[in-house]
Amino acid sequence: MDAAAPKIAVLPDGVRTWLGEAVRSGGGQVVPVSAAEALVWASPDSADGLADVLADHGDHLRWVQLPWAGIEPFVPVLDDARLWTCGKGVYAEPVAELALSLTLAGLRGVGTYARSRSWREHGAVGTNLQGARVVVVGGGAITGSFARMVAPFEVELVVVRRSVDPFPGALRTVPLDALDDELPEAAVALVAAALTPETEGLFDARRLALMADDAWLVNVARGRHVVTDDLVAALRAGDLGGAALDVTDPEPLPDGHPLWTLPNCIVTPHVGNTPEMAVPLLAARVTENVRRWAAGETLLGPVDVAAGY
Repeated sequence: MDAAAPKIAVLPDGVRTWLGEAVRSGGGQVVPVSAAEALVWASPDSADGLADVLADHGDHLRWVQLPWAGIEPFVPVLDDARLWTCGKGVYAEPVAELALSLTLAGLRGVGTYARSRSWREHGAVGTNLQGARVVVVGGGAITGSFARMVAPFEVELVVVRRSVDPFPGALRTVPLDALDDELPEAAVALVAAALTPETEGLFDARRLALMADDAWLVNVARGRHVVTDDLVAALRAGDLGGAALDVTDPEPLPDGHPLWTLPNCIVTPHVGNTPEMAVPLLAARVTENVRRWAAGETLLGPVDVAAGY
């Protein structure tokens, strides 16, 4: 065993054991946490377990790799005593692909047609994505992938994010407090942002009312970006064209919930990134970050501790 190889623990035991091989592929040694300098945390929801590990061994753990891009459960555990990374950007391609699929399905009436039981049950419905105004909330890797995928449709892409630096492929980039000004002209509002106190409940009754009555809301981020009861009311009233949701609040969406049966709503069960997609992508990220850690290079997917994502 190479004594110079970084010593990295993979916990909890028995969870996503393939991450151990990812560590070794990056040149690291998988060791007990008592002997580790870094930790790959394998459980996406067990913040309490991670807090216990840090309480017992945090004095010598200098880097923690979290498993998913969204780190809301771990925000109370974050600190400035070590480097934190997550799966930020790892799943951008598959999630953006689903975002485009849901956008097209909504605009082209796929949900309506899929629920039909007769060829002539519904009249022709659907509008074009080609040349449409698309407002994306969030300026991360998912938005970057989506911007590239949607470019052939020659959309007018507006990106809403904290920084107003130009975003590649966007007509313009505006701050979050300008979202209200952008929504009335949007054919699609796509949510691809991190969940923070600033973005929780972002699409409530007031903002939904700003959208055109044929516009679609697409959410591939977190369910709590949208106030569910307000969305149900807007969909029932026909105040917007529809909603296409890969995430909901609550989640899982209970059987019998109105969103399942509303004719202008499409729900997919948080499958923007399936396990089959996630395993090779996360393994590759861990391998690369272990290699970079050993070489003293900048790690991928750094967590902004102050911002909470």
